[in-house]
Amino acid sequence: MTDGKKPSLLERLFGIGGGKPKPAEPTPPARKEPPSDAPKRKPPAKGPAKKEPPDQERQPKKVKTQPKRPAKPKGPPPSGPHPQPGEAEPKPTSEPAPPPHAPHRPPGVTPPEERPPADREKDKPKASGQPEPKRSWFAELRKGLTRTSNALSENLAGVLAKRKLDEETLDRLEEVLIKADLGVVMASRIRDAVANGRYDRGLDADSVREILAAEVARVLEPVAQPFALSQGARPHVFLVVGVNGTGKTTTSAKMARLFKQQGLSVMLAAADTFRAAAIDQLRVWGGRVGAEVIAKDVGADPAGVAYEALERARAEDKDVLLIDTAGRLQNKSDLMAELAKIVRVLKKLDQSAPHGVVLVLDATTGQNAINQVQIFQEIAGVTSLVVTKLDGTARGGILVAIAERFKLPINAIGIGEGLDDLEPFDAQDFARAIAGARRENEAAA
Repeated sequence: MTDGKKPSLLERLFGIGGGKPKPAEPTPPARKEPPSDAPKRKPPAKGPAKKEPPDQERQPKKVKTQPKRPAKPKGPPPSGPHPQPGEAEPKPTSEPAPPPHAPHRPPGVTPPEERPPADREKDKPKASGQPEPKRSWFAELRKGLTRTSNALSENLAGVLAKRKLDEETLDRLEEVLIKADLGVVMASRIRDAVANGRYDRGLDADSVREILAAEVARVLEPVAQPFALSQGARPHVFLVVGVNGTGKTTTSAKMARLFKQQGLSVMLAAADTFRAAAIDQLRVWGGRVGAEVIAKDVGADPAGVAYEALERARAEDKDVLLIDTAGRLQNKSDLMAELAKIVRVLKKLDQSAPHGVVLVLDATTGQNAINQVQIFQEIAGVTSLVVTKLDGTARGGILVAIAERFKLPINAIGIGEGLDDLEPFDAQDFARAIAGARRENEAAA
């Protein structure tokens, strides 16, 4: 400026006023990043290369440094467009390709390692190459009575831990047998047998089992009697009685199965008309067994059903008629009157009918089963027994106590709920199964 005046702040900053403005000093950049000016970022033609090459030179290297793709499986290349060099990889579809080394398997076949353990066990080849043979009835019986025999064995082992059979040990042994529902008389008999000739010597649990099996068989053999049909009775009429819940309706169907396997013709009658479930259940079982079922609606007269069934059975010349009855014990007098009426109307057609009154007992009820035998003997004149659900109780000894007290024939026992799970009663098999002892011919099995 020529006039000597000091330029003002605005003049200094923006060059306002006379004279030539002084160029402004460059302002330092606020950020550390290099300016975006492309010409200034260009390296000189000659000189050392910068640590970070420009974008134009880095681009080709990006393609080379991309993550390696998995090796392609051997075989023809998959159909579809292929990416060109430098292009982005195509996005995977909703169904990814199998792993590079996945073994080939037919569609719909699941590899063994991905199957549930239960299925894998089924696929394992059998040692013999043949299906497992069906176990014998004694094996099934022994399995069913496992809870009873185990309870006895554990208690016997505890009692016989002492080396000497003194009075205290024998008393404890008798107590164990009574708790197993074998009954006081049977327990006392076994106690005496154990003490006889062995009082001063030790006795192991296996020896006691043999004595137990022998004494139980001695009581049961006289009452082990299979179903028998009366000579000249056609049809032979069975009245099936018992408390509801004992398996009475199912047992009627199982009995029909046994008779049909013997080549006999069978008819079933649903005389428990107070429960719709009993009627429907017997119809289903009859269809499976192949036996005709006579039934009416709920609330019908049970005696009327029994009468009609006997008429039909005689007309069709059936060998056996099984009549399933009600089993309510809440009012004993009503039940007695109902069963008495059924017997009365049957005798109008056949004076000897019914030819058998079979009481079905549930072994899991324990001592209450003895009361049921006593009541139904008074009401219906029970002639034989069938004991069910022996596989679900540790109190299977109740059958021995009932046989000891009532001396009623035991026709069959049930282990399980299948149609074939009812077998004629065998005293020796039952005695050895309940004692946990093997049969002689299975000692080495």
